Amino acid sequence: QVQLVESGGGLVQAGGSLRLSCTASGRTFSRHAMGWFRQVSGKEREFVAGMNWIGSSTYYADSVKGRFTISRDNTKNTLYLQMSSLKPEDTAVYYCAARTSILGRATMSGEYDYWGQGTQVTVSS
Repeated sequence: QVQLVESGGGLVQAGGSLRLSCTASGRTFSRHAMGWFRQVSGKEREFVAGMNWIGSSTYYADSVKGRFTISRDNTKNTLYLQMSSLKPEDTAVYYCAARTSILGRATMSGEYDYWGQGTQVTVSS
């Protein structure tokens, strides 16, 4: 069982930066592949970025590639999402997620087993 808590969201102007954190409880964080998703009210949850369990492989949605960076510190049980050059269309609730399977890449929300409660990111124009 993994419990996830996101933090770091807020209001930022277009072009600005934010860093989201996701802290996991339990001893098994380092065994889980992780991901970030986002959701706008009334729309489906959208994949943002993913990372394998040891942090050697990362992958991104085309909409954030080159602007967002996912990383993890297994000694701190923490996942990060560094967001730069933010745009108004990045406004959403951002969720971190963990998956039990360590195989392959996962961009669908149904492939993840544990979720945080979300943190709001609002980008003003």
